[in-house]
Amino acid sequence: MASILVVDDEKNIVTTLESCLVQEGYTVSVAANGEEALGILKGNEMDLMVLDIVMPGMDGMDVLERLPEVSPRTKVIMISAMGSIEDAVRATKLGAYDFIEKPLSLEKLLLSIRHALEVGELERENIALRKRVHQQFEMIGESEPIQRIRWEVEQAASSNARVLIRGENGTGKELVARALHASSRRAHARFVEVNCAAIPSELIESELFGHMRGAFTGADEDRTGRFEEAHGGTLFLDEVGDMSLKTQAKVLRCLQENRIQRVGSSRYIDVDARVIAATNQDLESKMESGEFREDLFYRLNVIPIQVPPLKERRRDISLLAEHFLVLFCEENGRKPKALSPAAVETLQRYDWPGNVRELKNICERLVIMFPGETISDTDVDRALGVSQEPLLSPTTTEGDLRTAVARFEKAYIEEVLRRTGGNVSEAARELGVERSQVYKKLKRLKALLLPDDTERN
Repeated sequence: MASILVVDDEKNIVTTLESCLVQEGYTVSVAANGEEALGILKGNEMDLMVLDIVMPGMDGMDVLERLPEVSPRTKVIMISAMGSIEDAVRATKLGAYDFIEKPLSLEKLLLSIRHALEVGELERENIALRKRVHQQFEMIGESEPIQRIRWEVEQAASSNARVLIRGENGTGKELVARALHASSRRAHARFVEVNCAAIPSELIESELFGHMRGAFTGADEDRTGRFEEAHGGTLFLDEVGDMSLKTQAKVLRCLQENRIQRVGSSRYIDVDARVIAATNQDLESKMESGEFREDLFYRLNVIPIQVPPLKERRRDISLLAEHFLVLFCEENGRKPKALSPAAVETLQRYDWPGNVRELKNICERLVIMFPGETISDTDVDRALGVSQEPLLSPTTTEGDLRTAVARFEKAYIEEVLRRTGGNVSEAARELGVERSQVYKKLKRLKALLLPDDTERN
């Protein structure tokens, strides 16, 4: 339940408000002056504060001015018996959510409190969403290639120069493009992505430049193109090497003139979009074969950025894996997972033909399909498909159900003990039993199995 701080030097008002808010289910703290209120907020950030203006010593306006540095997310409702329009305007400018005159209407105050708390909750959700988005598109790594890319992004971001990002599939070319946009003067505007390989050639022009109603079969209404959508922001042309020669010619003209023409229209529309392109193809070879225009290549390749494959930045693999594990544990509501040193070595030995995208997929698989809190090298091998042994399966299907279950349970406990390096306490936590029960269970299970079965296991 939300926490509320009531600040007023009039004891009767404080007592009445405290009683009323507690009955409404809120957690309530009280303070008699501004200094006391700030002291409480320094130790415990409150969701909302009901704050009187006129108090001895530090008044409510002084508290409101200090609030951003002490408790920036606390919503404030100002109250006063001597308030004026000037006070209300000043309080609003300082960040107060509402201003209510005394004598207080409890019904009005409670309604304002509910609305203020709803706004605060939406703001917190927005911050959390932005944090998740930032995590998803963060460039992780400390290797020399990543440091070089960060430097190139920093240098190029402040300009409007076009950038051509090159690298294998799954290396993170989109991350580089988003980092360029986020660090640029255009960050407040849209980042618009177009995957040129995913759009049929007969529709790509409409996608990029828009169309007028009736321009072709199925064009039932006017449509804005991606260049227009990105006006003032950034247009990311992914897989630009797959663009047809006809479309290349129109994109080139747009880059030269900074204007577009919708399909089916004779009118030109001015556009201001910074173009960042990316490809995994050898554009030089495509130019030699006539599949890619040289003039477009040189228009796009003002600032080239090369993103290396993951196998050339092995130092970053453990950092990336840890980042993805945290991300997917939070996303799937799982307990945090850690990589054993042997698991890290296994990840670093693998060549990662699918690059960072493949590593991300493997980490999601490890979070969902492997129950332990510590990921072992065997877990990694199984996730990669290196080991063909089914997870914790019995070595034989002979015997009755009771024997099969005993074999499986015994194998499971032994696997967890092996994965935890024989640490009984850690194994017990993972198994969800008391520490003293681990070996007792093993002893009981071995007794249940036939002698020849025990020898096999």
